[in-house]
Amino acid sequence: MNRAKFIPFILVVALILSACGSSGSSLDSDVSSKTGWNFNDPDMGNYKVKSDYEQETGPGLIMIEGGTFVMGRTSDDVLYKWNNTPRRVTVETFYMDEMEVSNNEYRYYLHWLKTVYPELKDVYTNALPDTLVWRENRLSYNDPYVEDYLRHPSYNTYPVVGVSWLQANDYCEWRTDRVNELILVQNGFLPDTIIGKTDFSTSAYLAGKFEIPTQTKSDTESQEEAETYDRVTMEDGFILPRYRLPTEAEWEYAARGISSPDGQEIITGNRIYPWDGHNVRYADPKTRGLMQANFKRAKGDMMGVAGSLNDGGSITLPVDSYAPNDFGLYNMAGNVNEWVRDVYRVLSPADVDDFRPYRGNKFITPKDPKSKLTFNYIERLKGNGLDTSLFVVEDYRNFRDGDKLTNIDVNEETSTKSMYKPGTTNVSDITRVYKGGSWKDRAYWLQPGTRRFLDENKSTNDIGFRCAMNRVGSPKGYRL
Repeated sequence: MNRAKFIPFILVVALILSACGSSGSSLDSDVSSKTGWNFNDPDMGNYKVKSDYEQETGPGLIMIEGGTFVMGRTSDDVLYKWNNTPRRVTVETFYMDEMEVSNNEYRYYLHWLKTVYPELKDVYTNALPDTLVWRENRLSYNDPYVEDYLRHPSYNTYPVVGVSWLQANDYCEWRTDRVNELILVQNGFLPDTIIGKTDFSTSAYLAGKFEIPTQTKSDTESQEEAETYDRVTMEDGFILPRYRLPTEAEWEYAARGISSPDGQEIITGNRIYPWDGHNVRYADPKTRGLMQANFKRAKGDMMGVAGSLNDGGSITLPVDSYAPNDFGLYNMAGNVNEWVRDVYRVLSPADVDDFRPYRGNKFITPKDPKSKLTFNYIERLKGNGLDTSLFVVEDYRNFRDGDKLTNIDVNEETSTKSMYKPGTTNVSDITRVYKGGSWKDRAYWLQPGTRRFLDENKSTNDIGFRCAMNRVGSPKGYRL
C-alpha cells in the first residue's frame, strides 16, 4: 500500500470519529442535533427549550443523594411483630425538610386560609390541629398545652402536633402552590399584587385554568395599557415539583444518614440510630454524656433531674434542637414521630418493589384505551364532574392482600375493612405509617427501622411531619 495515501485516509477517519464523539456537546445547544433547525427561534417555529436546567432547592429543603441501603430492623425485634424484616432497596435522590414543620409555620398556613377564604369557614376549621390531643393522658395536668402550645409565641419553633395525615397532605399541597406562586412573581410571570390575596394553584395554572390578573401602573391607567404576563409551562423549568410527605423508605434512608467514603462505593456497617454507635448519649468530649435526642429515658423520667436535665425537654423542643445527622437533618429521632406516605401492612417488606419502595398507589385509568385522560386520585376525578363509569381503579394499597380490589370499577367500595371481621384488626386502606420516636417514647422507637401505624384521619400529641420533594434529572447535581 502507498504510505503517502494511507496517512491522509487515517486523518479523515479520525476527524469523522472526533466529530461523532463530540456530538453530545450539542445536546444543550440551541440547535437540533437531528434536524439542524434552531430552537427558541421565531423564524424556525419558535420551539422553546430550556438548556442546562438544574433544579433549584426549594425553601427549607436539603438534597438527599439516593442510593442502596438495607431497610428494616437493625436490632432485636423485641415486640415480635416481624413487620420490618431487613431487605436491600434503592432510594432515588430526593429533597427533604431540614426540620419538622413548626407551630409558627403551620399558623401561617392557617392565617393564609382565613385571609383568602373569608367566606369558607370550613376550609379554615378543617385545617386546625386538634389541640385536645393534649388530653390523651386523662390523669395528667396537660390542660395548659390545650390553650398555649399551638398559639403562644413561646412555642413558635416547636413542632406542630395534633395534625392528621390528611391535614399534613393538605399543607404540602398548599406549600407547593405558595412556593411556585412566589417563583413566578419573582421572575415576572405574575403580578406581585396577588401574593396572599388569591388562591393560586399550580395545577390550575399549568392547565390554563388560573386567570392571570392584569396590573396597571396607576389607578388612572386604562385597561388597554395594563401590563400583561406570559404564561409559562412545565417545559420552561420554573415550576418546582410538588411538596409531599416522604415515603417510608425515603424517611428511613434519610434518618440513617449513611453514605460511603468518596470513591469507595462501600458501606461497612449499619446504624441503630441516626448517629454512630449504640449509645443515646454524645461521645464527643465537648458534649460527652448529653442526650442526642428528646425521648423518655425511663418510667416517670421525661427530662432528668433539676440542675442536670438529661434531654432538656419535658414535652417537645424546638425543631432545630440537638445536632443534625450526616445529611443535615434535625430530630430524625425523638421530639415527635412523623407521618410518611405509606399505607401500613405487616407484609409490606415482602411485597413492595426494591426500587423506590412504596405502598399506597391508587391509579385511575380510562376503560377506553383510546382515551388520553388519566387521573391520580378518585376525588379529583369526581371533583371535575367526569363520568366515573368510564374509568377503572388500580388499587395497590391492597396488593397481595387476597381481596378483589386490585382492579375494580371506580364506583365500587374501596375499603379493605370488609376483609376482616369487626374488632379483629385496626389495619385498613386508611391506616398510615409513622416513624421516628417522640418525646414520650422509649429509646427503642428512636431506631429508624421501627414503624407504627394510625388512621389517616386521627392525630396525637406526639406526631408531627416534615415535607419532601422529588428530584428531577441527575441524582448528583447537573452533569455526573
